[in-house]
Amino acid sequence: QVQLVESGGGLVQAGDSLRLSCAASGRTFSTYAMGWFRQAPGKEREFVSAISWSGGRTGYADSVKGRFTISRDNAKKNTVYLQMNSLKPENTAVYYCSASRRQYEGSRYEYDYWGQGTQVTVSS
Repeated sequence: QVQLVESGGGLVQAGDSLRLSCAASGRTFSTYAMGWFRQAPGKEREFVSAISWSGGRTGYADSVKGRFTISRDNAKKNTVYLQMNSLKPENTAVYYCSASRRQYEGSRYEYDYWGQGTQVTVSS
């Protein structure tokens, strides 16, 4: 069982940056692939970014490539991060962290565990 707790969301202006964190419980964090998804009001949940269990492989939605960066700390903090730069109003959404038992899950929705989400609001 893995519990995921997101943090770092907030209200920012267009062009600002935020770093989301997702802290995972359990000793086996380093064996899980991780992902970030988001859901805007009235829209379906969509893929944002993913990282393999080792951190050696990453993936991004086209809309965030070059602006968002995913990373993870397996050694000390059992945490995955999403650095978001040059934020736009259309990035406003609840951002969810997810964990998969596979080495890399990518944009598939077949993650095994999900966090409760953190709200990101970008004003124009």
